[in-house]
Amino acid sequence: MPVTTAGFGPDLVEVFGPSQRDGGPDLIQLLTPEGERVHHPELDLDFSAEQLRGFYRDMVLTRRIDTEATALQRHGELGIWAQLLGQEAAQIGAGRALKKQDFVFPTYREHGVAYCKGVDPLNLLGLFRGVDHGAWDPNENNFGLYTIVIGAQALHATGYAMGIQRDGDVGTGDPDRDAAVIAHFGDGASSQGDVNEAFIFAASYNAPVVFFCQNNQWAISEPIERQSRIPLYQRALGFGFPGVRVDGNDVLATYAVTQAALQRAREGQGPTFVEAYTYRMGAHTTTDDPTRYRLNDDVEHWKLKDPIARLEVYLRRNGLVDDAFVDELKQEADELGHHLREGCKALPDPKPMDMFDHVYAEETEELRVQREGFASYLETFEGGHH
Repeated sequence: MPVTTAGFGPDLVEVFGPSQRDGGPDLIQLLTPEGERVHHPELDLDFSAEQLRGFYRDMVLTRRIDTEATALQRHGELGIWAQLLGQEAAQIGAGRALKKQDFVFPTYREHGVAYCKGVDPLNLLGLFRGVDHGAWDPNENNFGLYTIVIGAQALHATGYAMGIQRDGDVGTGDPDRDAAVIAHFGDGASSQGDVNEAFIFAASYNAPVVFFCQNNQWAISEPIERQSRIPLYQRALGFGFPGVRVDGNDVLATYAVTQAALQRAREGQGPTFVEAYTYRMGAHTTTDDPTRYRLNDDVEHWKLKDPIARLEVYLRRNGLVDDAFVDELKQEADELGHHLREGCKALPDPKPMDMFDHVYAEETEELRVQREGFASYLETFEGGHH
């Protein structure tokens, strides 16, 4: 599949238009909510049947992870869960656009991106169960640990991007070496100082980073209209790099736009802001009650734009999937659900001394004293509880 970086140059305003509002006529879209394939003059790709079925499978399984985790929380097996219902296309499109060497800095909701990077979803459940702080190795999957501090990962991503830039892993022309970084955050985080500071550093140093904002239109209970007077993607121009808005419920468009933005970064052309215009159909987390602050009519409206349903319509209409394929996928999702339910309940509780194991790469004298003091304290209990 050819990679294009067209549409990200000086002609940005003409290509994407400053008049774009609430999705807008210039919203980058390759698959309509009705499942019709459309084309973009600058950002378009030819997708194979295998790729299309792969996107569909990814989204179905990601939604099942989300559904099972929500149920586990309701049954008291997880302390909390951050849902992604309705945002599967934004995450799978962005996740599948990554190369192996690209590094991801997520928030606490990037379950679909984690899936794309090969992180066992059981590791995600361990974090929300409270038995670890994230048991996956970021260096193994090039997928950072979940970030609870809103927007902090944008600074981490920019710093990492500046690092690989100085290591000479950007703009060499070697497709297996040139790397990019992507930072995921929501529309609420775009109001944080950390994110805006990351924009400044990324622009100043031409860092190879893509800022991927899933604008699900609600910063917990605060609507996007109270956060920004202009569409979020237009903010990027004020910092000196391009911003684009893509239909975040369209996995094809999200893939195409993110792929182009990442390739632009790998080539040494600097940062890009991608606003994936989507909607959070579920709650912010399982402690949230969205019926207190938003209209049910809005949710019903966005259900008609469901990212999985629109791709299934397209696949069926073009004879790319049939009932047998869908049934087989359902069976695979059921097996995944069973794996998550049984695996979650079997996760071992942490040992008290484990908290000292991953504080620093090398143990400091202060940490050693603290470790020994805490070990002595535990010895005062029967059995030591090591």
